[in-house]
Amino acid sequence: MKIRGERECTECGTRWSYYETGSVGCPACGSLQSVGVDERTEHTDLQVEFDLTEVRNAIDELTTDELADRARENCREYVRRRGFVSAGDLRDLDDSYLAARELLHVADIVRRDIDLEDDEEYYFFSLLRDADDGERTPAAEIPATLRSARGLAYANAIRDYRRDLRTWTTDDDLTAAERSAVEMLGEHVTRIRMLDGDVDPRTADRLVDATRDLANGLRGDELALTQARDRLEDLEFAP
Repeated sequence: MKIRGERECTECGTRWSYYETGSVGCPACGSLQSVGVDERTEHTDLQVEFDLTEVRNAIDELTTDELADRARENCREYVRRRGFVSAGDLRDLDDSYLAARELLHVADIVRRDIDLEDDEEYYFFSLLRDADDGERTPAAEIPATLRSARGLAYANAIRDYRRDLRTWTTDDDLTAAERSAVEMLGEHVTRIRMLDGDVDPRTADRLVDATRDLANGLRGDELALTQARDRLEDLEFAP
């Protein structure tokens, strides 16, 4: 959506940036009466902190499925408020968002699975420990039974990112090569989602790399655009 991010309170005259606070409420007097004083810009990213500390602190008090339920709700709220266009600028597809998406899917599996294997439980706790630091577990360490969680999580994250990317730019602004890469990215996302994420985790990782290259390419890096197209074309042959 396009908003006027620089606000001025009509009650006390205080000026602040909505981009920084994520609120239309005046930080000085609390009034909700304000006016925008700048031009409207695209903005989809709301101010939200990804912090799993409270969930981790409850490890000794809750069962694994109860922890999974809390982690799931925490991640769901985070991804719901996150976006990738801030004050008109396209942000990166960051590791914290990817980790939150993966923990959301893994936690959903954990809370429903009554016969959880030791390696599955360990993987859940490793995500709970590291996700809010933006740490992504290497593909080789993902239990085979949970690889679909990463595939679907990353596909959904890239779907979200691509949606904001399309908000940030328009077809009229894109070259034929750029438009083709954006469409190819969408096709890969659709393919993985149709497979319920059941792809080699390394394929999901490569799609993330391609997405990041594409974003840099659309910002003007021609080499990154070429790399993105090469990665996306190579994925056509990945199982």
